Amino acid sequence: MAMMPPLADADLSAEAAAVFADIRATRQTEFVNNFWRVLAHDPVALKRTWESIRQVMAPGALDPLTKELIYVAVSMANSCEYCIRSHGAAARAKGMSDAQFMELVAVVAMAAETNRLATALQVPVDDAFKQV
Repeated sequence: MAMMPPLADADLSAEAAAVFADIRATRQTEFVNNFWRVLAHDPVALKRTWESIRQVMAPGALDPLTKELIYVAVSMANSCEYCIRSHGAAARAKGMSDAQFMELVAVVAMAAETNRLATALQVPVDDAFKQV
């Protein structure tokens, strides 16, 4: 059960409605997902989060599919089902294939395993890697 119910458009404050209008215009869709609808209970947090995600996910040095794949990978690492599914759908819309998804899962799983090993064993960082 959700901690807060998703808000219908009719229940939005003026501030939240303005953010929803920007989401719709930016994404060129009428669909506003439940993440934004729940966050709309706090219009200040809604606006701040939307502005940040719009900036981070905007075109840049990384292509849109790569950004979505990274988002899915981090969501897997953080066990966020909602984000895995929503950004997985976005990655599919941007061209992610089944093979890419399965390879992504393998990389995330391998990184999780080696991260735990390196942490448990307290492996010292090589000087050559400290330049990064």
